Amino acid sequence: MAKTEIKSPNEMSFLDHLEELRWHLIRSTFAIVLIGIVAFVMRGFIFDTVIFGPSKMDFPTYRFFCDIATFFGIESAFCAEKLPFTIQSRLMSGQFSAHIWTSIWAGFIVGFPYVLYEVWKFISPGLYEKERKNSRGFILVASFLFFLGVLFGYYVVAPLSINFLGTYQVSEMVLNEFDIGSYIATVRSSVIACGILFELPILIYFLTKIGLVTPEIMKKYRKIALVIVLILSAVITPPDVASQIIVAVPVLILYQVSISISKMVLKSEAKKEAKAKAKQNKKG
Repeated sequence: MAKTEIKSPNEMSFLDHLEELRWHLIRSTFAIVLIGIVAFVMRGFIFDTVIFGPSKMDFPTYRFFCDIATFFGIESAFCAEKLPFTIQSRLMSGQFSAHIWTSIWAGFIVGFPYVLYEVWKFISPGLYEKERKNSRGFILVASFLFFLGVLFGYYVVAPLSINFLGTYQVSEMVLNEFDIGSYIATVRSSVIACGILFELPILIYFLTKIGLVTPEIMKKYRKIALVIVLILSAVITPPDVASQIIVAVPVLILYQVSISISKMVLKSEAKKEAKAKAKQNKKG
């Protein structure tokens, strides 16, 4: 009986790589669907507690800002008893579609570490042994940053967006009656966008490793980065300056942290080159 040979990454053809990628994608998709099924079953918790949480005035973010306003003796919309809008479904399949897609997105968010693991399994065979050792914490750090961004989006960006847009009126004659799809899209975009934005240090780390980014370049284009961050903040937040600043500040902090990471990577590379040259000189 013939034995199946396991080919090394260097011996694999382009089609072999595609086949390998296909299985990583299949496993990632299966994990997302499996978690999505669990989320689908937990309908009450997912919708009543998580999704519709920012639409209730007892949400922690509103209580926090209300307490601050009360402390300084300022009247605030965050202290209202109820947000002046209703959520409704205007399509026959609206609620069912929202249930399905929300479950899938929940599967992606919760299953993000496993998706990263599958991506890493596909990429890592092409790296040197030292690079694999130096990147052992990649999944842990990337997952931590993603979930940190998700929490920031959920507890800061989403409630600020919902509070602003839900209370905004051009006239008292116009009632705010939002479709369920529109409401969920606001929460989803805030959470996913912040989760991705918080991956900036990881992106800078790898761009520095391959030589596309240096600390000098990041410092030189800091002003341009500031403009880009403000634009991104304007996209994922309501159109008021306060909300944009709240989102922009942590992203700018991450940008500064990324500069430090870039410096550390270059120093590490310089030390490796110095050691390699020292070894060559000794042999010579």
